[in-house]
Amino acid sequence: MAKTIVVKQIGSPIRRPAKQQATLKGLGLNKMHKTRELEDTPSVRGMVNAIPHLVQIVEERG
Repeated sequence: MAKTIVVKQIGSPIRRPAKQQATLKGLGLNKMHKTRELEDTPSVRGMVNAIPHLVQIVEERG
């Protein structure tokens, strides 16, 4: 089974650059306090690390 991470949106994309808003949409997040379980890949980790002020990793599974 593949490793997964649970990512939670903790910041609002309002008044943020379009690139940061697009990164949130790419992660499947669009509302405050929403969580997503995503596969733990380098591309997903890079997206999370690009916007650490908007998301946090809640849990690592697998």
